[in-house]
Amino acid sequence: MILHFKNIVFMLIFGSLFSCSSSEAQVKNSTYRLLLKTIYKKTVPLLSVQELAKNKDKYVLLDAREIAEYEVSHIENAVFVGYDNFKAKRVSEIDKKQPILVYCSVGYRSERIGEKLQKMGFEEVYNLNGGIFEWLNQDKKVVDKQEQKTKKIHAFSKTWGIWAEKGEKVY
Repeated sequence: MILHFKNIVFMLIFGSLFSCSSSEAQVKNSTYRLLLKTIYKKTVPLLSVQELAKNKDKYVLLDAREIAEYEVSHIENAVFVGYDNFKAKRVSEIDKKQPILVYCSVGYRSERIGEKLQKMGFEEVYNLNGGIFEWLNQDKKVVDKQEQKTKKIHAFSKTWGIWAEKGEKVY
């Protein structure tokens, strides 16, 4: 069983070396990058941390985490939309032609919200590859609920928090 598991991991890692899009390859930790490939359905285009950092003002930033996570820290100027209690009215004033970037901790929840936005008619929706964890891992700025710079990150759970390699984890 262990040998079989090691073979599967080897094949996944070997295969990932030759099949990463440029956005995927920009997740620094190769193990994290491999995990992300398994959880994304690729229904919403990925945007890398580097791409977002270069053109942040181009996008409306939507945070698809829960309010407790958002209040600990979020990407500056991001609008809370939530996940479990997502409501269309939270995005009703956004122009459907405006580019949207959705993020969560790692990108799973934001991909689901991105799918909802696409169904609502938003024309250009992206998912932040690696989520806010990768944003912080690459030393990008996050702010707290008072919009003050912070090093804190809500790590969601001890299991998922291992991917937040930088910052002060809060659970």
